[in-house]
Amino acid sequence: MRELLRNPSYRWLFAAQVIALVGTGLATVALGLLAYDLADVRAGEILGTVLAIKMVAYVCVSPLAGAWAGRVPRRLLLVGADVVRFGVVLLLPWVGEVWQVYLLIAVLQAASATFTPTFQSVLPDVLPNEEDYTKALSASQFAVSLENVASPVVAAFLLLFVDFHLLFVGTAAGFLVSAVLVLGVVIPGVRGGGSDRFTDRVFAGLRVFVATPRLRAVLALNMVVAGAGAITLVNTVNVVRDLLGATAAQVPLLLAVSGVGAATAALATPPLVRRVGERVSMLTGVAVAVAAVSGALVLAAVPSWPLAVGVWLLIGLGTGLIMVPIGRVVRSSSTAADRPAVFAAQFSLSHLCWLATYPLAGWVGAAAGFTTAWAVLGALALAAGLTALRLWPAGLSEVVRHRHGVGADPGHLTQAEWDGATWVHSHRVVIDANHTRWPSPA
Repeated sequence: MRELLRNPSYRWLFAAQVIALVGTGLATVALGLLAYDLADVRAGEILGTVLAIKMVAYVCVSPLAGAWAGRVPRRLLLVGADVVRFGVVLLLPWVGEVWQVYLLIAVLQAASATFTPTFQSVLPDVLPNEEDYTKALSASQFAVSLENVASPVVAAFLLLFVDFHLLFVGTAAGFLVSAVLVLGVVIPGVRGGGSDRFTDRVFAGLRVFVATPRLRAVLALNMVVAGAGAITLVNTVNVVRDLLGATAAQVPLLLAVSGVGAATAALATPPLVRRVGERVSMLTGVAVAVAAVSGALVLAAVPSWPLAVGVWLLIGLGTGLIMVPIGRVVRSSSTAADRPAVFAAQFSLSHLCWLATYPLAGWVGAAAGFTTAWAVLGALALAAGLTALRLWPAGLSEVVRHRHGVGADPGHLTQAEWDGATWVHSHRVVIDANHTRWPSPA
């Protein structure tokens, strides 16, 4: 990590991400409490709707952002998105009607749907070395996980002294500081390539997903993450307040438990990927996530804090094992020219899965109870995991780096000789007869 932070562009981008994440974590707690304040026991229904609006914005706006990122300076997109988010969050403490929440969330999440995939497409260009990029993915996921732990704990402390509405002020400050930091970053321009037609650029990433078997498997894995993750993101407030009979101050503590699981996954995934590869690591996450949802069904029948902690911890761990390697898979399945579009497609398609699971967790949970909602989510996660296993068989999973040198035999070099040699050219080959994009220049 120390070596990564010597790269000034990555250093400021990472700092911007961490600061914005802390603010976002405060807003997550505040939004849940705002929903409970407006609708009491139907808070899950409001949160389900809010998160559904978020997913619609992500699904619809992110492909447009991916197309713009190929023609508009990416730093401008990042800063503009932060400024919009800053303004919207400052308005949230003043809302008194549910429809006002829905409107502001739509604008806020449209800005986030521009920021996040653009940020993800920048990292591979700032860190062209794959090992550095892998470490950055782990650091990014660890930051997200740490935010899931630290922000709820900070929020729980602040709620002892201030009204929850003031948490939105911390969120706004995070977005403002993020914008200032991004202004100081030198971001490489997108290298030429691809169609000049806007509509072609919008759907470019989707075409790559359709043509690439392991990316189709990634889409199924996204559904596993959404099926399990919706339980923690939508139902935590009502689980704590109604199922466990605890106070509002304990809501962020249970959210923090899920963050601990995700942070553990972020630390464990890089060595696991080096040892067994992305496929096995991600399928291990599937097994953990499905087991966690099964535990949630037991929790619905026999409420207890120890069981709730165990289930939330496993959900964070399982989903983290899936999410951390996804960036590597997407990066190795795209070229520099179409990378923004492919990352935008992953962002959009993954949140299409959340669009299905958020309302299930919120609306079905409010209408029919946790047992019914979680049984449906568990069935979706299991079916998606089995689909990913079928779409991504072991024989198609390896990426082989293939380099040619003058008078050298790459098959008989040590790692030090490989890293230190000067090569004429290099390219990647994916062992996948149906993978139409490879071999392709690295």
